[in-house]
Amino acid sequence: MNIKKRHIFFILLAAIVLGFGGAYAGMQIASPETPSITENDIVSALQGAAGNDQQAPETAENMEKISQAYTLIQQNYLEDVEDQQLIEGAINGMLSTLEDPHSSYMDAEMMGQFNQQIESSFEGIGAEVSMVNDIVTIVAPIKDSPAEKAGLRPNDQVLKVDGESLEGLNLNEAVAKIRGEKGSEVVLQIQRSGVSEPFDVTIVRDEIPVETVYNSIETVDGKKTGILEITNFSENTAAEVKEQLTMLENEGIEGLVIDVRANPGGLLNSVEKILALFVPEDMPYLQIEDQNGNKTPYYSDLKEKKDYPISVLIDEGSASASEILAVAMKEMGYDVVGQPSYGKGTVQQAVPMGDGSSIKLTFYKWLSPNGTWINETGVEPTIEVEQPDYYYTNPVQIEEPLGFDETGQDIANMQQMLKGLGYEPDRTDGYYAEETVAAVEAFQADQDLEVTGEVNQETAGVMEAALVEQIRNGEDDRQLEEALNEIYQ
Repeated sequence: MNIKKRHIFFILLAAIVLGFGGAYAGMQIASPETPSITENDIVSALQGAAGNDQQAPETAENMEKISQAYTLIQQNYLEDVEDQQLIEGAINGMLSTLEDPHSSYMDAEMMGQFNQQIESSFEGIGAEVSMVNDIVTIVAPIKDSPAEKAGLRPNDQVLKVDGESLEGLNLNEAVAKIRGEKGSEVVLQIQRSGVSEPFDVTIVRDEIPVETVYNSIETVDGKKTGILEITNFSENTAAEVKEQLTMLENEGIEGLVIDVRANPGGLLNSVEKILALFVPEDMPYLQIEDQNGNKTPYYSDLKEKKDYPISVLIDEGSASASEILAVAMKEMGYDVVGQPSYGKGTVQQAVPMGDGSSIKLTFYKWLSPNGTWINETGVEPTIEVEQPDYYYTNPVQIEEPLGFDETGQDIANMQQMLKGLGYEPDRTDGYYAEETVAAVEAFQADQDLEVTGEVNQETAGVMEAALVEQIRNGEDDRQLEEALNEIYQ
């Protein structure tokens, strides 16, 4: 049983919440029971609020103002305008004032895509995105997705899609431009922290299957150690975890590593069922806080915790449900290894509007078993470990070949890539010395490329592909190595 290890390299980490490949929806409550609200209800409210004696005077006055604006535009605007356009604009306007990237309006088409993403597969680039400071921002790539293979990373900002600026668009509008049919190509202009200029990333969209759990066994000090990698929390994830955990236990594992790196979250009830496999009944696995500050703890029926040691792997892309799992295990006394997580501590509910559309609204905070709110701070690992520098290198943008005696950020980045691949450029400060020339020549010879000692677009592309493959194979995964080394200490 070999786990396909996905790790960071040109990757994105996690952040906003639930849609797989669309907008990150936030921690999502499954099977909402909130009553449907129809757009006709809203129209009636806008047009008839002022005459409703049951409303507070201030509310009635404000609704009358909205009704007046609606009627004014509908009857007098220079061009034709659809009722639905005005109503959806009003809804989006109200939601935008919340300044909450996890609350949004989804029309019927977007809601259909959203539901499809939870259940099976979808077509797109395979990345979670969020709106951060009014800029579309990568949260996490899905395992083995085009986005991961293209080198997108957490916190990458998407400025343009196919040359068109995303400025002024809401998250759903931006996602609609990024998504597309399998086989179609999209060019994203990316601004990355630490890189002075934006650069383009070309991605071929594909079908994104929603496989969520992978397992393997490693032998550490003669002891069988199971590894469970959870890539998101969808409808079937809890059942998959239970099945694969049972299989690992039947194999006689003596320890377990749970890997939720680059896992952006998902359904609340999914992570609840998984925690019920590990957190005993004498402590809550989660607390939920409503808008009035009332806190409700939730408990499992588990009599006692596992009789083997466990550690959890997290990184900047571990968000929401991943953080619920990580912080609960941490407060049980288990090690959490890696980098601080994303920091999303809210729960969203998709409220159907009666016509296929929904409002996804933040209803609750979630708290750790001890009552800690990790929002915007994340879960701190008990053992902090960074990956090798080459895991964080950038795609090299080549206009003119890079060569001897030149300097620049692209050269420093390329030198890190060479070093990661086992070719010693002698330095990584961005100066193209003779040793860098020799390293490039050796790489070109090994890859059957023209040996020039210069890096053109072809050499850069092959170099990036080789490094991505090396990372995807789990080589030099310091975080996993540390988790395995420390689990029996």
